[in-house]
Amino acid sequence: MFLTNTEEIPGKKITTFYGVVSGSTVRAKHAGRDMMAGIKNIFGGELKGYTELLQESRDEAIGRMKSQAKQLGANAVVNVRFSTSSVAAGAAEIYVYGTAVSVD
Repeated sequence: MFLTNTEEIPGKKITTFYGVVSGSTVRAKHAGRDMMAGIKNIFGGELKGYTELLQESRDEAIGRMKSQAKQLGANAVVNVRFSTSSVAAGAAEIYVYGTAVSVD
């Protein structure tokens, strides 16, 4: 499955549009990660626990979007975009969306 944040895929021709597809996941912070983040806030540095959590969340949301596109018969998703929002104290949604298409 091709994924791109552009309107077209170089060297490919869009033959069919299936419409908007999306995927999302809502994740809560982990107490252990919060403790380490608190320490990092004092000394500085990357919050690796949160970096990993966000990457896992993006991967899961992308997987759900790709699954929805495949169910429609698409082999690519163009104009892929990400969004995030807070849904509760300590929990956030990662949302990804794009246009499902078939390309040759």
